[in-house]
Amino acid sequence: MPELAAWPVLAGRSLRVTFRNLDSLITALLLPVMVLLLFVYLFGGAINTGTAYVTYAVPGVLMLCAVYGASMTAVAVAADLNEGIVDRFRSMDLGGRTLLSGHITAATLRNLGSVAIVFAVAFAVGFRPGAGPAQWAAALGLITAFIVAMSAVSAMVGLLARTTEAASGFTFFVLFLPYPSSAFVPIHTMPDWLHGFARNQPATPVIESVRGLLLDQPVGHRPAAALAWCAGLLLVAAAFSGPLFRRRTR
Repeated sequence: MPELAAWPVLAGRSLRVTFRNLDSLITALLLPVMVLLLFVYLFGGAINTGTAYVTYAVPGVLMLCAVYGASMTAVAVAADLNEGIVDRFRSMDLGGRTLLSGHITAATLRNLGSVAIVFAVAFAVGFRPGAGPAQWAAALGLITAFIVAMSAVSAMVGLLARTTEAASGFTFFVLFLPYPSSAFVPIHTMPDWLHGFARNQPATPVIESVRGLLLDQPVGHRPAAALAWCAGLLLVAAAFSGPLFRRRTR
């Protein structure tokens, strides 16, 4: 099977596997919604952001959705390697790039569905963005780019992990990535020693760009920084995934 034709087939396979694992699917879809409701209704009244807290928090919840959903790719890749399905694909002359592309595509589609659910719930609890069509397109483009980049890094981690349990540990690590950022509270309210990391980690420019675009506020150079982070993560994942796949399958 030509690799170009196999790519959507493998993506469809990954999606079907996801839908069969209902526990993981429900967690991936509902966790961001629960976090949104938790922060808005339990903590939002005590946090001063200069605007309605739901308006401030939605971009951060979208990033939480993206990193958690993307991190599940590590578990899926590790499971394929440990269950022997990769050897069957290799007998059909399918390379690692095609297999990983299928996982990344499936993760992106799955996570965009989760993003849509978060937006629906956010609108129901009072989220009112002021973005026009171009700003909506730019915001969704940045979210998609970040999901793709994190999914690629997650696939690389799946190649490193020897077991699915080890790969799932990556999920817990990246789940906390949006918290030390401007996702849920302004950075200036954090301890001084945390400011440098919070301002310069990958999630922050994406969150602030999406927030500015959706609220029709100036975004400055933040989208360029966000895209630079996404491109850098993709380049790292691409550089290491090929050698790691060959090492795991030789």
